[in-house]
Amino acid sequence: MRGRTLLVVFLTLLLGTAFHTRLEASCIEPARLAHSAISITRYFNDEERAARPGLIGASGTGWFLSPSMIVTAEHVSAGMMLMTQGWKALDIKDGNDTRSVPARIVRTMGLGAEKLAVIELQSEFPSAFSAAIRMTPLAPDDQVVTLAYTGGRPRVVGGRFVKYGDDGSLAGTALLEMFDGQDRLAVDYGASGAPVYDCDGRIAAVITTVITQTFPGMSGGMRISTAWGTPNVLSVPAHVLLREYSQSQ
Repeated sequence: MRGRTLLVVFLTLLLGTAFHTRLEASCIEPARLAHSAISITRYFNDEERAARPGLIGASGTGWFLSPSMIVTAEHVSAGMMLMTQGWKALDIKDGNDTRSVPARIVRTMGLGAEKLAVIELQSEFPSAFSAAIRMTPLAPDDQVVTLAYTGGRPRVVGGRFVKYGDDGSLAGTALLEMFDGQDRLAVDYGASGAPVYDCDGRIAAVITTVITQTFPGMSGGMRISTAWGTPNVLSVPAHVLLREYSQSQ
């Protein structure tokens, strides 16, 4: 899979007890993250399906900037074909609560290749919780945790901040090493747009890309992550979003 492509088509989203077990093992108390990250899915209409044969929808992860505003990766909103003009139904799932809410793009933000999208909901999501955004930079080896809907299920994955990208295509990004035990692909399909929390529960970054390589084999390509000790996830620092969003108000 190209790292850029973190969309999952047609997710069946389930919230199990494993979610709470993993969260308790992280550096953040479970109650600090409840109702802040959600799964977002958009199912295409007949005309859109005809234009994209074989695809019936697209999904990713998002988080609440407010009860009526969601943040995700820009390529997630693009894959959903959301627009600034006109509302399109977006399925939002938070735990056992799933609602279909009309949504549209407010704006995209970011100076580099990786960008964020702010999505407006036509009505507020009742259980939404807006986590604080971290305004200070992360330091190398700071612990971080993400709550992402990977493979159709919510998954809490820990890791560390490595560094900020400062040149080329990495300029403006935050490079992370995320893993669950020996699983370096724990953050994968569907994780685009997921919030990355520091150990105080503040959102420090937003996941946009998983770094992988694909090697050909007899039964098809085999995807592998980067080497231990190196970044395997790209993200956009969340303070960029807060600064640009505040300036636009």
